[in-house]
Amino acid sequence: MTTQAATRLMICDCAGTQTPDAEALSKETGTECGTCHTALCTRQLDQVAVMMQSGAPLVIACGQEQQVFENLAEELDVDAPGFVDIRDRAGWSDQGEVSGPKMAALVAEALMPAKPARSVDVISEGTCLILGPGEVAAGLASRLAPVLAVTVLVTDDAIPDSRDFDVITGRVRNLSGALGGFSLKLDDFRMLEPSGRGERGLSPARNGASSNCDIVLDLTGDVALVSAPEKREGYLRADPRDPVAVAQLTFEAAQLQGTFEKPLYVRLEENLCAHSRAEQTGCTNCLDICPTGAITPAGDHVAIDPMICAGCGSCAALCPSTAITYEDPPIGQLLARMEVLSRTFRSAGGTAPRLLIHDGHGAEMIRLSARYGRGLPADVIPLELSVVSGVGHAELLAGLAHGFAAVQVLLAPRTERDALTTELALAEAICGPGKLGLIDVSDPDVLSDRLYRQETPPPLANPVLPLGNRRQITRLAARALNPDNTLLKLPENAPYGAVDLDKDACTLCLSCVSLCPSGALIDNPDLPQLNFQEDACLQCGLCSTICPESAITLKPQLDLSDSTLSQRVLNEEEPFACIKCGALFGVKSTVERIMEKLAGSHPMFASSQQARMIQMCDNCRVNAQFHSENNPFEAAPKPKVVTTEDYFSKRKDH
Repeated sequence: MTTQAATRLMICDCAGTQTPDAEALSKETGTECGTCHTALCTRQLDQVAVMMQSGAPLVIACGQEQQVFENLAEELDVDAPGFVDIRDRAGWSDQGEVSGPKMAALVAEALMPAKPARSVDVISEGTCLILGPGEVAAGLASRLAPVLAVTVLVTDDAIPDSRDFDVITGRVRNLSGALGGFSLKLDDFRMLEPSGRGERGLSPARNGASSNCDIVLDLTGDVALVSAPEKREGYLRADPRDPVAVAQLTFEAAQLQGTFEKPLYVRLEENLCAHSRAEQTGCTNCLDICPTGAITPAGDHVAIDPMICAGCGSCAALCPSTAITYEDPPIGQLLARMEVLSRTFRSAGGTAPRLLIHDGHGAEMIRLSARYGRGLPADVIPLELSVVSGVGHAELLAGLAHGFAAVQVLLAPRTERDALTTELALAEAICGPGKLGLIDVSDPDVLSDRLYRQETPPPLANPVLPLGNRRQITRLAARALNPDNTLLKLPENAPYGAVDLDKDACTLCLSCVSLCPSGALIDNPDLPQLNFQEDACLQCGLCSTICPESAITLKPQLDLSDSTLSQRVLNEEEPFACIKCGALFGVKSTVERIMEKLAGSHPMFASSQQARMIQMCDNCRVNAQFHSENNPFEAAPKPKVVTTEDYFSKRKDH
C-alpha cells in the first residue's frame, strides 16, 4: 500500500517585507514547509523547479507572481502547483507581526479540495447582427466581415452599398436568448434587393419575421433590447457617437466565435418550488429579484434559462423553500471553508476572528491597501467569492455559528444590493445587531481605517457546525446564537413563521391544505381537523390567498423550540353522523348550517324527505335518491320485447 506524499508549502518573505513563521505554518496546516525563502519568483526560481519535479503536491504562498510559476510548470511539463496569497491578505499589514494565525487559516483553506462547478458548452458560429445608423454600422461591419458572418439592420435612411455583408431594415419587436442562441422578431422587415440597375431597392415590408444569431451589437444608442444588458453574454452596446467605443466592439465581438464554457450557476428542484398552486400565485421572490429576466413562471413552479442567468445568486438567497440553490460554490463547500478558516485561526492562537466576504473587486482593494496602506487587521480573515450578491442570511448566521465574532460583506460598485439588504435585515433579526454588516466603500484606505476602528463583539463561546440546506443551517445557527430566547420576531416577508387562524371564520373546508406546497398545513383523514407544522411553513401566502373565509393571516417569526418540528392542531370540530348508517362525515356545524339555509327554501330540498339527504353520507344519499319518487338516475321505461306473435297479430290477413 502506497501513501501519498505530504503537501509541500513554499513560503517567501518577499525581500524581507513580511515575517511568515515556517514552523508554525507547518504545524497548524500539516504541510512540509521547510525554510522561508526571500525571492522565489526570481533568484530562487531554481528551487521551485526542483520542488515541482519532485512529484509531491506543492503549494506556493504567492499570489502576485502566479503566472511566473505556472509558466515554469508548463516548461517543465509538470502539473501547476496550488497558490495562496498570505502576503497581501496577512503579512503586509500594520499588524503583520501578529498575523501568524491568519496566515495559517489562509493556507489551510487553500489546501481544501475545490469541487468544480457544473458547466455546459456554448457554441458560437460567429453569426453577428449589428443594429444602428447605416454609416456607423457599416464601418463596424466592414471590419468584422472577414472574421464573422455579419448582417446589418439599418435604423435610418443611410443604406450601405456593400456586398461584404447583408443589409436589412426593420424594427426589432423582441430579442431573447444569449451568446450562441439569440432569437429575434422583426416588424417592417425589408431585405436589400440584389438585382436591378441603378440604386438598389428594398423588398416589400412584412411583419413577424424571425431570425437567429450568435452575437448582437447594438449601436442604436437607444434603450437596451434586453434587461441587464451588461450581464447578457453576446450582447454588446456602444454609443454610435463615440468612435472609440465602437472600435472597441470590433475587438470584443471578434473574440466571441468558438466554443465557450458556460457555468451552471444555480440548480432548481421544481417539486420544492412554492410559486403557484391551482393557478393561485404564491412566492415570487426569484421573479422579482432576477436582474436578467432568466427566471419565468412555468405553471406551479418557475423555470430558469441557464444561458441568460448571470450567476448573481440573489434568487437562491431569497428562495424560501431551497428549491433554488447556488452551485458556484455550493453552500456546503462555502460553509466548509468558513469552518476551516475559523478553526485553524483559533487553533493557531487567534481569538475573535472577523470574516470579510468579498469578490474580485474587493480582492484588488485588499491588494492596494496592503501595498500602499495599512492592510487588513490581523483578526480580519478575507474570504473571496466570485460574487457576493448571493450571500444570504443562512451564510451570515453560519459564519457566526462557526466562531467568527463578526461577518461583513464588502460590496463592489456593480454588486446587486437588493437581496443583500433584505437578507442582512433578516439575519440581524435572528442574531441581534452589531455582528453583521455591509461595507460599501471604494477607497482601500477607507476600508482599512473602518476595519481598524471597529469594535469586535465577543464570538460564540462554543462554535457549532451547521449542516443541511439553508433552512436547516439557519435553525441550527439561530439556536446556538440564542440559547435563552426561543421565539424571535422577524420582518415582513421572512421565510419563517406561523399562521394565525380565526376559528370562528374557519369552516374546515381544507382548501389551504390542498394548496400548501411544503406540507405545513395537514388534515386528518379520520376527523375534521386542521394541523400545522411551523418548521415547514414558507410564509408563501398561498393559504391566506385561497381561504374563502379570509380566516388565515401570516405571522413571521422563528420559533426555535422543538415543538415546531411536530404538528399541532389549529382547528377541529365534531364530525356529523349519517342519519341512516351512522358513518361519520363532514363537519357537524357545516351540515347544520346548510340544513338551516337550504331545507324548505331551495327547490331541490323543498320536502322534508329531500332535505334529509343533506344529513346522509355519500353512499346513503345515492341509495335514497335511487329509490325516491323522482329518481334522478331513473331512465325511460324499457321497451317491450316484440315477438313473432305480436307481429302476426297486427296483420289483417291473419
